[in-house]
Amino acid sequence: MRRRLFAAAAMTCAVLLGASPATADLAHPSVVSANPVDFTPHVVKGTVWATAVVGDTVVVGGSFTQVQDSTGKLTYNRKNIFAYGLSDGVVRPFAPEVDAPVYALAPGAGNSVYLGGAFRTVNKVAQRGLARVALGSSDRVAGFGAKINWGDVRAMAVRGSRLYVGGTFSAINGVSRVGLARLDTTSGAVDAGFDAKLSAPGLSRTRVEHFDLTPDGKRLVIIGALLKVGTVSRTQVAMFDTSGTAATVLSWYTDAYKPECMKGFDTYLRQVKFSPDGRYFVIVSTGRASSPTKLCDSAARFETAGGGKHNPTWVQRTGGDSLYAVAVTGSAVYVGGHQRYLDNPYGSDADGPGPGAVERVGIGALNPTTGRALAWDPTLRRGVGVRSFLAVPQGLIVGWDTDRLGGEHHGRIGMFPAA
Repeated sequence: MRRRLFAAAAMTCAVLLGASPATADLAHPSVVSANPVDFTPHVVKGTVWATAVVGDTVVVGGSFTQVQDSTGKLTYNRKNIFAYGLSDGVVRPFAPEVDAPVYALAPGAGNSVYLGGAFRTVNKVAQRGLARVALGSSDRVAGFGAKINWGDVRAMAVRGSRLYVGGTFSAINGVSRVGLARLDTTSGAVDAGFDAKLSAPGLSRTRVEHFDLTPDGKRLVIIGALLKVGTVSRTQVAMFDTSGTAATVLSWYTDAYKPECMKGFDTYLRQVKFSPDGRYFVIVSTGRASSPTKLCDSAARFETAGGGKHNPTWVQRTGGDSLYAVAVTGSAVYVGGHQRYLDNPYGSDADGPGPGAVERVGIGALNPTTGRALAWDPTLRRGVGVRSFLAVPQGLIVGWDTDRLGGEHHGRIGMFPAA
């Protein structure tokens, strides 16, 4: 009965939202159910860092070695990547050999998927940090030859014939690109005209921790350990016009993340997502500090339009617990990490919740207009925390590092169905 209800809900949502390929930050007409579907498989140990949907298949990347079916009776060896059916949860034969964690995924044409991470080989062939793999055969798509020089890839997105990648690398295919590059989706060749010229003078390295593109692909916002774009100062956040051939930095900027949190962070920003209409974006952060004035351990909304200095429209503070993941669906802003509370600007780890705080363990939802916590409260077993959200017509897919979601056993991957 549960499967039939889910299928009906999925069909209704698909009609409402159209049959476009699944992508992050898809608009949902309402907040998703707090009761996760029962049929998703389980990752036995480790962490799920990324998900992508290709057709009717969910691809899951992370650091793990085994997965189980939804009943827990069948165990499959799957190292750092696997796939399952979006509507039935059945574990697919897809099993490429990837020798280190997969941190980022993006759907590709021709039933393929792009992988980004810290790996050096795919199917025992040198392919550092980047690869394209066929879902049907698990083989590398040989024509795609992009390789990073060192470090890792932490974020990926496809817009048309362009693949955007961000991470800790300083070159791809021998072409200098620090932390951010745009590649041809077929060959993996570096886009010669697109060079953001990122740097972080005084920091140990420059890195793009995460980025997102507006649905039309014309705006790109990046976050991470960065202080300059060319000769222009940008502290941890920068926005680009990507409608043309170059990476054109915009005059948009914010000083909101200049105040330090605790020592030791080259950046305390962790994820950024645009709204489905591209009008605003939300950044989530860590920082190991509670403050009613700083943006440590917070979620903050910024408006996309306009130039010059921008202050946050609203700030949601946890009171000293990290937020690592965010999804923006129009009806809600979902946040995840290892937080215990939301609406908690005057709370702290030492003193507990402050006035007005609401308990939202590991996962919660915010009002997009005010930033205040919504009533949605499924709970999640706290570990390090949620690392991945993916909004699809059928609901919200979540990846993390423990084994309970919504009061039920779910090993590191789960989905809240569309209401």
